[in-house]
Amino acid sequence: MLRAVVVGVDESTESRAAAQWAGREATLRERPLRLVHAWSWSPHLASDVPAGVFEASAAQRERARSTLGAAETRVRAAFPALSVTAEAVEGPASSALIRAGGQAEVLVLGSRGLGVIGGAVAGSVAQHVAAAATVPVVLVRPGTSTEQPRTAPEDVVLGLDLADPCDEVIAFGFTAAALRGAPLRVVSAWRDPAFYTLGPGEVALAEGPQRAAEWQSFQQAVLESWRGKFPGVEVSPAVVEGRAARPLLDAAQGAGLVVVGRRIREAPALGRHNGPVTHAVMHHAACPVAIVPHA
Repeated sequence: MLRAVVVGVDESTESRAAAQWAGREATLRERPLRLVHAWSWSPHLASDVPAGVFEASAAQRERARSTLGAAETRVRAAFPALSVTAEAVEGPASSALIRAGGQAEVLVLGSRGLGVIGGAVAGSVAQHVAAAATVPVVLVRPGTSTEQPRTAPEDVVLGLDLADPCDEVIAFGFTAAALRGAPLRVVSAWRDPAFYTLGPGEVALAEGPQRAAEWQSFQQAVLESWRGKFPGVEVSPAVVEGRAARPLLDAAQGAGLVVVGRRIREAPALGRHNGPVTHAVMHHAACPVAIVPHA
């Protein structure tokens, strides 16, 4: 059975953008699309049931059906050949969406990103799901239209951590570029890493220019086998000095997708969370952001 592309839907503008993006992604991957609406019902004591037994109101159920029906109608109009199913799931939105997307190919959610008004962040549901899901999560902001064909493929940007180059993250980036027929821009960053060692030598012991060349060589070595697996993907690698967030955000300007990783393991004090680079990209990138979990 094919794993579906799962998208969380509600009545928001962000959700509409996410559903359209998910429909295109499901089409590209030749996967079914599953629309999921998560709702937490407000219990009331019904007059015709024993005391202590609660039920969801008819208005809440009807709202869930209406939300799913409208989303399904829009997606089917845009992607008539796509296999689409719709389902309402009960529970707190974050946990319900994580359960619904547990076996998904990709889990897609709408996101507000970080606006000009301080405090308006990616949304608590999007943040929690992205930090806890065991499948790749894509956050889509309004303005990401998929209804009109593009004149040229938009770049896919891959944030490659050379201190921990993970196959899951790299594979997602190359696959996304290949499916779209798009160039892949690979961005890695290095700082004075007195603690990092790569292979038999310690890059930190080299002089500045030599250290940069060492990181570039290492990036090329990491990418070499993936170029062989995806010979049709045009790869543009870049290694910059400093923090990774700013170069990634710069590269994401005008891109179609930016791909970053997230460690699955929990931090003792923070629990499951997104690292600083992933956190910055998911809040500030104007294009969709794919957050790929890895060990």
